[in-house]
Amino acid sequence: MNPFDVTGFLGSAGLIGLVLLIFIETGLLVGFVFPGDSILFTAGIFAAQPQPFAHLWQLLLFLPIAAILGDQCGYALGRYAGPKVMRGRVMRFIGQDPVDKTYAFFDRYGPFTVLFARFIGIVRTLVPVLAGFSKMDHRRFTLFSVLGSILWCDGIVLLGYFLGGIPLLRDHLEVLFIGSALTIIIPIAVTVITRRRARKRESAEPAPQETAAR
Repeated sequence: MNPFDVTGFLGSAGLIGLVLLIFIETGLLVGFVFPGDSILFTAGIFAAQPQPFAHLWQLLLFLPIAAILGDQCGYALGRYAGPKVMRGRVMRFIGQDPVDKTYAFFDRYGPFTVLFARFIGIVRTLVPVLAGFSKMDHRRFTLFSVLGSILWCDGIVLLGYFLGGIPLLRDHLEVLFIGSALTIIIPIAVTVITRRRARKRESAEPAPQETAAR
């Protein structure tokens, strides 16, 4: 099952697979690679078909629950294993720029970041971990997590459900998938390229002792 082949993924994994994917995207750092927005939108489109893979009410109920539980998992990960997580391989791969961007959101919007971040790829995966790491009040975090999860999951699913009947959208879903994937791929590519260039510059610079000797 390939979550980037959204049509095939929903057809084979069904509701249970979709619930697990949403939980992983919001609860585990490795989930930052998943195109959650386009998957939710497509799930709404499929729910409007004569033989849906899942009923609309099931999506509206279980997907926000999965996102809320994912947030709680991410918060616990950041709170109780914060230093290890921040130095971990996945966080190093994500890069410092998305982390700085997420902290900037916290500085600007405070707890509302938990709500707004739902609609921003990568950031929605980082926010629960960084909220736990920074010891954000758990009850306040949970409140905005619940609101954000409902707005994100149900809002995008309903958007797909009601707009899925438009032929232009229904017949060009691949464009939506590519656009959603690029919002994840481009920041990662920029981070990787920037790091490589920085390493090349560091290796090209002479060591201080060598410079002094000359």
